[in-house]
Amino acid sequence: MDIPQVTLGAINIEADDPHTLAAFWTTVTGGTPAPSGDFVYLPPAGPGGFAMFFRPLSGPRPDRQAIHLDLTVLWGSRSQEVDRLLSAGAKWQWDVLDEHPHVQWTTLADPEGNLFCVAEHPPQA
Repeated sequence: MDIPQVTLGAINIEADDPHTLAAFWTTVTGGTPAPSGDFVYLPPAGPGGFAMFFRPLSGPRPDRQAIHLDLTVLWGSRSQEVDRLLSAGAKWQWDVLDEHPHVQWTTLADPEGNLFCVAEHPPQA
């Protein structure tokens, strides 16, 4: 069976203020934003990174978020990364530190309330 050759092109986010939200995610990812009118493209910062595209809201914001990003950091660096993101404008939501033996994570919200997680996995023995 052939394996599909599908990769992630970009994560698209509608925002109240695309430029301000792109500035926050620039701090998160390290990418260099490329604004164009009301839109902002944030390319990957390097190999293994991901692109993001921010555009104005096209309608009312949904009551519930259907998806969120899980970002992975090196084992032992989650707390420092969370602190960095909090100082950049993220808001702490909750920690999950002992529910699963293979991962610990902190759930944050970006400045517009979009949830995302910062996770660390222990090294494989």
